[in-house]
Amino acid sequence: MEFVERRPTVKAPAEWFTGDVWFDVLHAGREPSRMRVNLVRFSPGARTHWHSHVLGQTLHVVSGTALVGTRDGTVLAARPGETVTCPPGEEHWHGATPESFMEHLALWEGAGDQVPETDWLEAVTTGQYGRPRTTSG
Repeated sequence: MEFVERRPTVKAPAEWFTGDVWFDVLHAGREPSRMRVNLVRFSPGARTHWHSHVLGQTLHVVSGTALVGTRDGTVLAARPGETVTCPPGEEHWHGATPESFMEHLALWEGAGDQVPETDWLEAVTTGQYGRPRTTSG
């Protein structure tokens, strides 16, 4: 057992995000573990670009409201304490509402064997971001 060395907060790269986003790498597993965990903070209106994960991704909302969109036009609005799963290979995006900050834990696994964990695609359009939202109830 050991403490994991704390890494500094990093500003997310503009080629993968729209708006201001920062993240802390909480865990980047070493073989045989391939677990990845980041705490990601989005400013109002900020969001990822479209992307997919080879083994899927889980998002757990810590504060604010997370918007999670899929190619079929669905936009889920998840609140603190709620968790959203994105299946392997599903193209999706996630981010904050225009009104407030949001932070979530992003959890995913690498596939190993030099296979990219994430396939980054184009930016989410204003129309895609502004679609009606579905809540859990």
